[in-house]
Amino acid sequence: METITKLSRSVKGLSVLVTGAASGMGRATAHAFADEGAWVAVTDFNAEGAAAVAKEISDAGGSAKAWTLDVGDHDAIRRVIAEIVAEYGGLDAVVNNAGIPAGLPLEHERYDAVWDRALSILLTAHQRIVRAALPHLRKSKSPRIVNIASTEALGATGRDSPYAAAKAGVVGLTRAMAVDLGPEGITVNCICPGPIRTGMTQLIPEDDKNTYARRRTALRRYGDPEEVAHITLSLCLPAASFITGAIIPVDGGLMARNA
Repeated sequence: METITKLSRSVKGLSVLVTGAASGMGRATAHAFADEGAWVAVTDFNAEGAAAVAKEISDAGGSAKAWTLDVGDHDAIRRVIAEIVAEYGGLDAVVNNAGIPAGLPLEHERYDAVWDRALSILLTAHQRIVRAALPHLRKSKSPRIVNIASTEALGATGRDSPYAAAKAGVVGLTRAMAVDLGPEGITVNCICPGPIRTGMTQLIPEDDKNTYARRRTALRRYGDPEEVAHITLSLCLPAASFITGAIIPVDGGLMARNA
């Protein structure tokens, strides 16, 4: 009997751009794609970090190249994407992962500056990267866009309004892009990580992490970057062709738990 499954669950030979890939969830995402045979463009503001991750992937037998990219620089976005397309012959997936911490109380004297920076890096950069990549994604047989937001977009923490507002904007942007690009078969989805062990959380004392996780998450623990990376990878599979505009918490049950 002929198998009824027709859609591929392989990203082998596909090219993917990952921003903020020098550490944390971005690094894990770059490795996850490379492990499955994708060509990975490792981009980050930290040039040495991006180069180190590309070398890690290459040493492990994968295909990756590093680019220095400040996602707040519009000209740099266009230049780097053009270079990636020239290197790989196209672009199949974009993972907008680059992020910064951006929490301050409302009355802080630097609030406006932090607000502007948060929206630039955490929100505006997403649409600029997508728009620069769009002509190339349209040539792909399975074009995918994944935006990384946060559970802060779904339920805010105190003194974190610039970050929460920017991440909520990513949720809205994802849905709007999904509607706009759906007729072309380009899927756009959003992941909202909860408490994850990354550079942004490493300064939190371990006891405080454990206490928070026990009180707030169903799984009673922090997540690892790889656990987010695999959901990102799944959304980029050719077989993930009928999921778009989805907002997916990867949070250990944080948003599911009332008490």
